[in-house]
Amino acid sequence: MSNHKKTSKISGFYKLSIKERIEFIKNFSDLSEEEVSILSSSLDINTADRMIENVLGTFELPIGLALNFLINGKDYIIPMVTEESSVVAAASNAAKIARVKGGFIADCSDPLMIGQIQILKLNDIASSVKELLNHKKEILKIANAQDKILNDLGGGAKDFELRILDSPIGKMIVMHLIVDVRDAMGANAVNTMVEALAPIVEDLTGGKVRLKILSNLADKRIVKVKAIFDKEKMGGENNVDAFLESYTLASIDPYRATTHNKGIMNGIDSLIIATGNDFRAIEAGAHAYASIDGRYTSLTKYHKNKNGDLVGEIEIPMAIGIVGGAGNIHPKAKLCKKILGIKSAQELSEVTASLGLAQNFAAVFALSTVGIQKGHMSLHAKNIAVMAGAKENQIDKIADQMIKEGNIKLDRAKEIINEIK
Repeated sequence: MSNHKKTSKISGFYKLSIKERIEFIKNFSDLSEEEVSILSSSLDINTADRMIENVLGTFELPIGLALNFLINGKDYIIPMVTEESSVVAAASNAAKIARVKGGFIADCSDPLMIGQIQILKLNDIASSVKELLNHKKEILKIANAQDKILNDLGGGAKDFELRILDSPIGKMIVMHLIVDVRDAMGANAVNTMVEALAPIVEDLTGGKVRLKILSNLADKRIVKVKAIFDKEKMGGENNVDAFLESYTLASIDPYRATTHNKGIMNGIDSLIIATGNDFRAIEAGAHAYASIDGRYTSLTKYHKNKNGDLVGEIEIPMAIGIVGGAGNIHPKAKLCKKILGIKSAQELSEVTASLGLAQNFAAVFALSTVGIQKGHMSLHAKNIAVMAGAKENQIDKIADQMIKEGNIKLDRAKEIINEIK
């Protein structure tokens, strides 16, 4: 498949056999036979044993492919690792609707991470602040001496900020070391730097350094994505209005915003896991950012443009890397990165946030029109059929029958199995 013909817009992909899907992605992403074989193999137990402690086995989750994504003019097929039904199909469908008006336009800031140094037991806050600021050059030099490779790549400690916080144990200074981590997630580089700075910070302030650690609220490493969802593909302007009514609740109510943002993370987490990144860090940062103004709200915003189309936007911190961590150890994570065809951590961040916006659009669109259960029902019914003991060739028939009756229950599945017998 030559480069200019590559498109992520495929119709009827779900109808293909697994073998045909693998053949397609092999061509799309130029995978070798050896790489293809990784898809059906488990994580090697010895590799697993090196990754964490007390290993006794591995746990598999499905890898699916989200199609139709056009991001900054480039076609992507996105690997998603998730156990939740309908998520992959919903993202693909949202991307198809966004594609009509040019897909997703994404923009990512520099990969700046924050390392925190907590300074306690200070006699004179003002003079401590002054001393730190007067020695900024020296402090940054020591930080950068910890990671020559990062400096050579154009990254490294760029600046620091000082915050004065009141607390039950007295006033403290929190220094924020700002580090450009390039294509890494950055935890190791930042943690090494702040630990190295503790002695000089104590000398300059006469205080005591306690915590010295990266922050997962990466609010200097932000991705913004925008997409226009075509009103005709949404079934008309009435559906756009219904969507906006549903979205409004997420913008004003934390009970709804939590579920709304969970829908965003359905997409984001699945790609974070697929690429071997830390989904807990991304979750924590996202939810903290959703409440950064003092109340928890939606990470997405929607409005109607003058043509009556729906415009969706997301703004979210995205501390993910393409070098280091589990992503360089886990064979499937390495394969998923190759399927994506990304060249930098910033590009991965843009794809991830686009997927989050697509996922959120799909969920709110379903909720405001047909309801969320309709899409789930087909897979749910098949699962119930399997639980009831249906054989491979009976599953679809039993599922269809239960959906038709509107009675998707285990005892009904068992009855249909007995009727077939």
